Amino acid sequence: MSSPTSQHLSLAYQQCRDITRAHGRSYYLATKVLDSRRQSAVYALYAFARVVDDVVDEGDHTPSQKAAHLDEVESAIKAGFSGARLSEPVFAALCDTVDRYAIPHEYFWAFLRSMRMDIPGAVEHRARYRTMAELHEYMYGSAAVIGLELLPVFGSHGEDAQIGAAALGNAFQLTNFLRDVADDYRRDRIYLPFDEILPFGVTEDVIATCVQSGSTDPRMRAALAHLIAVTRSYYRVAEGSLPSLHPPARLCVETALQLYGGILTEIERSNYQVFSQRIVVPNRRRIRVAAPRIASALAMRVRRP
Repeated sequence: MSSPTSQHLSLAYQQCRDITRAHGRSYYLATKVLDSRRQSAVYALYAFARVVDDVVDEGDHTPSQKAAHLDEVESAIKAGFSGARLSEPVFAALCDTVDRYAIPHEYFWAFLRSMRMDIPGAVEHRARYRTMAELHEYMYGSAAVIGLELLPVFGSHGEDAQIGAAALGNAFQLTNFLRDVADDYRRDRIYLPFDEILPFGVTEDVIATCVQSGSTDPRMRAALAHLIAVTRSYYRVAEGSLPSLHPPARLCVETALQLYGGILTEIERSNYQVFSQRIVVPNRRRIRVAAPRIASALAMRVRRP
């Protein structure tokens, strides 16, 4: 019979899986090329990032309540990293994964710092970004470290893998910023660096008008096209690092790269109508990307002695 601790962890990982399946469909599909142990680790890392991000972005909490919650999260996982048993399922699964794969703790402090950057009144708060370099300060914690956290799970530690993991995290984050520019503006955030969009005539007033009208101004369309090209440069760096990963991990990352990168193509196909709809990759495209890679992963397991 399983001990209470193992039962608690089993349920905790199941909850993480459910969160990933419900909110991170591309990530969830990409994990299907991994063995069950590594799938669970990815679910734990995704679910932790998701539940913390939701506290900052969703609900009716005041900024001070959000900041206090992040302080509580930091205290809880510090205790968990030191061996304390945590009752909160997602945190318990996270700490088990971090211990199992020796994931550096500093990645999680960087993540929480970036989450604080989204909270008005916090010392770290920033709602506008002038340059891509400034945005990179935010994205290191919000995105790059998510990719870096996965490398120990994948068993990859080389410099090429680290460069690719950080680039892919940033590519995913930039893709989100392009898709969600309207929702972000409604939260009083503009992540698109002004040095990148002002040359096309896009000011904050132009963004506000696009949000209010639900239509994409021609100047905004040109700026989005430019930033899609910039974002694809990050995907290319990540793609170039794929050979540094072990085959199953390579298939996983390649699947996620193709699926998430497909959002950029869908934005283009919609004529950049990100102010009137949420852009998604059609299910038929998801299946077409994932199915052969899942089949390849299964074939590897069958051949393994």
